[in-house]
This record gives sequence, C-alpha cells and structure tokens, in this order.
Amino acid sequence: MRLAILAALLAAIPLAAETPNIVVILADDLGYGDVSAYNGASKAPTPNIDSLARDGVRFTDAHAPAAVCVPTRYGLMTGRYPMRTELPWRTDALINEGRTTLASLLRDAGYATHMIGKWHLGFEGGHETQFTNLQGGPLDRGFDSFFGLASSLDQPPYYFIRGRDAVAPPTLDVEASASEGWTRIQGAFWREGKIAENYTHLNVLPTLIDETESRILRHRGKKEPLFLYLALTGPHTPWVPLEEFKGKGAAGLYGEFLTQVDHGVGRVLKALDDAGMRDDTLVIFTSDNGPVWYDSDDERFGHYAAGPLRGMKADSWEAGHRMPFLVRWPGKAPAGTTRDDTICFTDLLATFAALVGSELPEEAGEDSFNILPAFRGEPGDFPLRPSTVYKSGEVIRMGDWKLITHLGSGGFTEPRRVTPGEKDPPGQLYNLRDDLGETKNLWKSRPDVVARLQRELARITEAGRHR
Repeated sequence: MRLAILAALLAAIPLAAETPNIVVILADDLGYGDVSAYNGASKAPTPNIDSLARDGVRFTDAHAPAAVCVPTRYGLMTGRYPMRTELPWRTDALINEGRTTLASLLRDAGYATHMIGKWHLGFEGGHETQFTNLQGGPLDRGFDSFFGLASSLDQPPYYFIRGRDAVAPPTLDVEASASEGWTRIQGAFWREGKIAENYTHLNVLPTLIDETESRILRHRGKKEPLFLYLALTGPHTPWVPLEEFKGKGAAGLYGEFLTQVDHGVGRVLKALDDAGMRDDTLVIFTSDNGPVWYDSDDERFGHYAAGPLRGMKADSWEAGHRMPFLVRWPGKAPAGTTRDDTICFTDLLATFAALVGSELPEEAGEDSFNILPAFRGEPGDFPLRPSTVYKSGEVIRMGDWKLITHLGSGGFTEPRRVTPGEKDPPGQLYNLRDDLGETKNLWKSRPDVVARLQRELARITEAGRHR
C-alpha cells in the first residue's frame, strides 16, 4: 500500500524542467529537395545538414507559417500566425513591445540569448535612413546581443548592425547586379542602393559564420544555457559562392552556393563539438520558405530544388511552405528516425515553454502547439495540431486535406491568380496522402470536405487564436 501511494505521489510531480543549449538555424530560400536527406537525387552535396538527419529526427511534414521571408519570421519568433498582424517591415518594428518571443521566453528561463544573421522584422522608424540607436529590434525583443542585417541581402541599404548600431553606415553607392543565364531574381542578384564601406555581398555569409563560431566558443564552460538563433542569408540571392566552392555539385551557381551554405552549417556544428557542447545542445535546422527555382531550372540541371512538391517560393502549393526540418538532440531525439506529424514553425514557442517548464501567458503564442513529444520520438496516433493555417489565411490543412481559397499559385509560379470560369471551382482542394504533387483538384467532387475546412478556417480566423 505504501509503495502504491508513493508511486502515485511521484507520478503527480511534474518532470523537472530541462535547459539544454538551443541552436536554431534558419536557412533562407532553401527548398525541400535541396537537402540530400530529403532528396537522394539532389545535385548539391549537403553532408553536414544530412548529418543532422542521421543523428536526429527528420520531419517530413513541417511547414513555415508563410511562403516568404517576413511573415515566416514573425510566426517563428512569436508563435502567432502572421495573418493576425500588419507587416510594414520597412518602417516599423513588427513585433509589439511586450509580446513573448522565443528569445524573451528563454531569457526569462535563465538563458543567454543571442541572434546572428537576418532579422527582417523591422525597427521603429525603419532602418533605411537611421543607422544608430535602432529600436524595436532583437535587443528589444528578448536577445542579449545581435549581429547581422536588417533585411535580405539583395535589398538596400547594405550594412551590418551590431547591437543597435550600424558597424559602418551605408555612405557609398553600389550598382545593381545580375547573372547572365538566370532570371532577374536569381543568380548574383541585388538591387542598386547605398552600401557601407568595406561591405561586400561575397563576404556576408562567411562573416555570419565567423561570428557564430566565436559566439559558441565564448560560451564554453558557462553555467547559463545558450539560445542561439542563426538566420542565414543563403541560399537566398545573391548567389555568390566563394572560390573554394566553385564547381561543386551539378546545379550551377545555385548548387555551388548551396554547398557553401552546408559548409557553414558544418562549421557551426564543429564549433559546438570544440566547445564541448554537442551532447547538451538541441539543434534545429530548417528554412523560411521554398526556393526560387523554376521548372526550366529542373529541366536544365536535373536538380529538383522542391523535390516532389509543386511550386516554389511564395506559392500556396506545398513547395512554398513545406520545409526540411531536422532536430538533433543527443540522448533525447532518437537518431536516424523520421516523423510525419504535421507541424508548424509557430509551434516552437509552446515547445520551448514545455521544455524549460514555463507557462505561456494567455496572450502569447496564440497559434503554438507543444510538439516536444515528437522531438523525443514518443509514439502516438495523436495529431500534434488539429489543423494548420498558412500564408494570409489563404491555405488550411487538416489531416490529409488541404484547401487553398483561390485558383493559381498565389505566389511566384505563373499563373499567380486565375479568375474562375462559370463552371470552375473558386479554389483548390487536395488530398496530400494520395496526391502530394497537388495535381487533382477535388473541390467540386468533395463539397463536404470543402465546407468542413472552410468552417475551420473561419473559426481560427475569427477566434484570434488557434490553441
């Protein structure tokens, strides 16, 4: 009897919070099929990214909350669908003061919080004319330090930020760049504008990796756990590989730059090894949205950057928002396993809260679900989330079914929008279990499913929260 009572008491005690180091690596415009762990026929070697799949959990149905940079980063940081806010990133700070973010949650739990790379979530008053004392950025949203860029590497002005200030203001002029043989938004593409002295597009990615290595090694031996968010600038344009990566792979300039991105990931993983932090670090690798890679590129190189998925960056189709998502956590995430749970980047906030034993405020992480059981490889037939909304409320997924509220890609693939004819359905419905390539629109044949998903989308939208 006493043993039974003791066992019951022990079962009622919550598990102690865990505080592993956490490193989140977010690639930029990397496709589902770019990584060999997801596409064995990839023409760009990615051995370092692949090692995360070998040593951890590979998710096959993980999604960005959007299909382009800014809204995805908002959802990742806040656990909130980007459709719930305005996103004027050029002129305003997009995350409201006081809103819980991944960084503020973990800093409150005792973590040292650092960000390196592409912010792209705005500053108060913008970043294009003021270059000192920038407010509303990483330092005001939970990070102890920041080194990186305000936005994408093809959008001027071009300069590095450390903390709140430009390392050097953009006082010089740079002409636009393009690459022969590619579309206007591919290759070594960037727009004309202001640029800082001694700033070169070629050296941005290597500089970010140098900073990351240094930050990790400086943390060696410290008692407080580390949260490091590395937002890479590649393989987003400009595709500017260093000389040592020229000729690598068989996907042209893009493949060469992909190989450099993978090499950078390898340097980060080696830094964790060198700092003695590997065994106590949760590493997450993913990408913000799909690739800028056209059907003609598939045909020219035989490299399918989106793998079996339809579309590309910005599209409502799967290639726009279904991402590689790898979790390495030695001793906790079972090595070499695959999960097909549908998850979303917004889920990281609730997951990290569960990990460190924190309770999210009622007004935080409105669209975030705890997916820690999947990280640990726990069995179960449960859906981790009942449904998922992507883009600006244009797409909803529930089980095997996916509804798109319009015709056309909704993004970069032509035609972007199609006006329904008299006999056409107003939108698209696919069963992804049977039709991952989204080739058979079942809208007219399954009105019951259409109605069910429309009701769910309306409910989530009107409620202002999902969980």
